[in-house]
Amino acid sequence: MGRFEDKDEEFKEQGKFRGELYTTHVALDNRSYFFNVKENRNKDVFLQIVESKPSEQGDGERRAIVVFADTMQDFLKGLDNSLSFIEKEQKERNRIRAERKAEREAKYGQGGDFNRPSNDEKSGGKKIYRRKGESRLTASRREEKARLHVVSKRNSDSDENQSEEF
Repeated sequence: MGRFEDKDEEFKEQGKFRGELYTTHVALDNRSYFFNVKENRNKDVFLQIVESKPSEQGDGERRAIVVFADTMQDFLKGLDNSLSFIEKEQKERNRIRAERKAEREAKYGQGGDFNRPSNDEKSGGKKIYRRKGESRLTASRREEKARLHVVSKRNSDSDENQSEEF
């Protein structure tokens, strides 16, 4: 047996295959994260963070980050700063979103489409009905003409089709 095989047998007996000291797994919807604390042959302890997600080929994609013990505190400070920034940014975005919503509700009232004025506001209280496939612009132009065309569908002996324009 070679030198490395002896080490592998030794780790297997201790339950520490490949120098693994501790492992935890976080499973999410479409990916998994493994946090592995390992020890290399020089007895240096490090953290290996592995992201694993399925791919279209079926074999899966894996990415790993290794952080050694001597730089762990700096890594954690950077991670903590990043998480604090994300939390502060989310609070700020939620505050801005709530302010905008309150402004829209004050301007347009509760419910409805806040992005554009309702038909009642544009046409002075008159509702505009659109024909199938007709744009809003065409419908509003048609409504501006304010002509009403009435066609009678009654069959009469004297007039086949009565039509009046007002």
